[in-house]
Amino acid sequence: VQLQASGGGLVQAGGSLRLSCAASMHIFSNYVMGWFRQAPGKEREFVADINWSGGSTYYADSVKGRFTISRDNAKDTVYLQMNNLKPEDTAVYYCAAGLRIGEYDHWGQGTLVTVSS
Repeated sequence: VQLQASGGGLVQAGGSLRLSCAASMHIFSNYVMGWFRQAPGKEREFVADINWSGGSTYYADSVKGRFTISRDNAKDTVYLQMNNLKPEDTAVYYCAAGLRIGEYDHWGQGTLVTVSS
Protein backbone atom coordinates (compact mmCIF):
# COMPACT_ATOMS: atom_id res chain seq x y z
CA VAL A 1 0.00 0.00 0.00
CA GLN A 2 1.30 3.42 -0.94
CA LEU A 3 -0.26 6.77 -0.16
CA GLN A 4 0.89 9.98 -1.84
CA ALA A 5 -0.38 13.23 -0.35
CA SER A 6 -0.21 16.50 -2.26
CA GLY A 7 -1.75 19.94 -2.43
CA GLY A 8 -0.12 21.64 0.51
CA GLY A 9 1.32 25.12 0.33
CA LEU A 10 1.33 28.62 1.73
CA VAL A 11 -2.00 30.42 2.04
CA GLN A 12 -3.26 33.48 3.86
CA ALA A 13 -5.69 33.19 6.70
CA GLY A 14 -9.22 32.86 5.37
CA GLY A 15 -8.02 31.13 2.24
CA SER A 16 -8.61 27.62 0.95
CA LEU A 17 -6.61 24.59 -0.09
CA ARG A 18 -7.53 21.14 -1.30
CA LEU A 19 -5.34 18.23 -0.33
CA SER A 20 -5.31 15.02 -2.31
CA CYS A 21 -4.10 11.57 -1.36
CA ALA A 22 -3.59 9.13 -4.19
CA ALA A 23 -3.63 5.53 -3.06
CA SER A 24 -2.04 2.47 -4.53
CA MET A 25 -3.63 -0.62 -3.06
CA HIS A 26 -5.47 -3.75 -4.09
CA ILE A 27 -9.03 -2.54 -3.51
CA PHE A 28 -9.20 1.10 -2.44
CA SER A 29 -12.88 0.92 -1.61
CA ASN A 30 -12.17 -1.67 1.08
CA TYR A 31 -10.36 0.93 3.14
CA VAL A 32 -11.46 3.69 5.44
CA MET A 33 -9.39 6.81 4.97
CA GLY A 34 -8.32 9.49 7.36
CA TRP A 35 -6.47 12.77 7.50
CA PHE A 36 -4.24 13.68 10.40
CA ARG A 37 -1.93 16.61 11.05
CA GLN A 38 1.11 17.42 13.12
CA ALA A 39 2.03 20.98 13.98
CA PRO A 40 5.59 21.93 14.95
CA GLY A 41 6.32 20.82 18.48
CA LYS A 42 2.98 19.07 18.86
CA GLU A 43 1.72 15.53 18.63
CA ARG A 44 -0.10 14.24 15.60
CA GLU A 45 -3.85 14.77 15.80
CA PHE A 46 -6.90 13.46 14.02
CA VAL A 47 -8.55 15.75 11.48
CA ALA A 48 -11.21 13.76 9.61
CA ASP A 49 -12.12 10.32 8.36
CA ILE A 50 -14.42 8.76 5.83
CA ASN A 51 -15.85 5.28 5.47
CA TRP A 52 -15.47 3.03 2.45
CA SER A 53 -18.42 4.39 0.51
CA GLY A 54 -18.04 8.03 1.45
CA GLY A 55 -21.42 7.98 3.12
CA SER A 56 -20.11 8.54 6.62
CA THR A 57 -17.63 11.18 7.71
CA TYR A 58 -16.32 12.42 11.03
CA TYR A 59 -14.40 15.56 11.94
CA ALA A 60 -12.38 16.96 14.77
CA ASP A 61 -14.19 19.80 16.48
CA SER A 62 -11.43 22.20 15.48
CA VAL A 63 -12.16 21.78 11.76
CA LYS A 64 -15.86 21.01 11.73
CA GLY A 65 -17.72 23.31 9.36
CA ARG A 66 -14.52 24.39 7.60
CA PHE A 67 -13.02 21.15 6.25
CA THR A 68 -14.67 18.52 4.09
CA ILE A 69 -13.33 15.02 3.47
CA SER A 70 -14.42 13.14 0.37
CA ARG A 71 -13.26 10.25 -1.76
CA ASP A 72 -13.43 9.10 -5.35
CA ASN A 73 -13.19 5.34 -5.42
CA ALA A 74 -12.89 5.33 -9.20
CA LYS A 75 -9.69 7.35 -8.86
CA ASP A 76 -8.41 5.73 -5.66
CA THR A 77 -8.12 9.18 -4.14
CA VAL A 78 -9.26 10.89 -0.97
CA TYR A 79 -9.51 14.65 -0.63
CA LEU A 80 -9.55 17.23 2.12
CA GLN A 81 -11.11 20.54 1.18
CA MET A 82 -9.99 23.16 3.67
CA ASN A 83 -11.79 26.49 3.78
CA ASN A 84 -11.48 29.52 6.04
CA LEU A 85 -7.99 28.43 7.04
CA LYS A 86 -6.51 29.74 10.26
CA PRO A 87 -2.87 30.08 11.34
CA GLU A 88 -3.46 27.28 13.85
CA ASP A 89 -4.16 24.94 10.92
CA THR A 90 -0.46 25.14 10.01
CA ALA A 91 0.89 21.61 10.09
CA VAL A 92 2.09 18.67 8.06
CA TYR A 93 -0.99 16.81 6.90
CA TYR A 94 -0.94 13.05 6.52
CA CYS A 95 -3.40 10.69 4.94
CA ALA A 96 -3.89 7.22 6.32
CA ALA A 97 -5.69 4.03 5.37
CA GLY A 98 -7.06 1.16 7.36
CA LEU A 99 -9.65 -1.57 7.27
CA ARG A 100 -11.53 -0.15 10.25
CA ILE A 101 -12.32 3.32 11.46
CA GLY A 102 -9.68 4.36 13.97
CA GLU A 103 -7.25 1.62 13.00
CA TYR A 104 -4.83 2.96 10.43
CA ASP A 105 -2.09 0.67 9.16
CA HIS A 106 -0.77 2.72 6.25
CA TRP A 107 0.45 6.30 6.16
CA GLY A 108 1.47 8.75 3.47
CA GLN A 109 4.53 10.96 3.59
CA GLY A 110 2.73 14.19 4.50
CA THR A 111 2.22 17.55 2.83
CA LEU A 112 2.95 20.87 4.52
CA VAL A 113 0.24 23.47 4.94
CA THR A 114 1.29 26.90 6.14
CA VAL A 115 -1.32 29.54 6.95
CA SER A 116 -0.06 33.09 7.38
CA SER A 117 -1.88 35.66 9.46
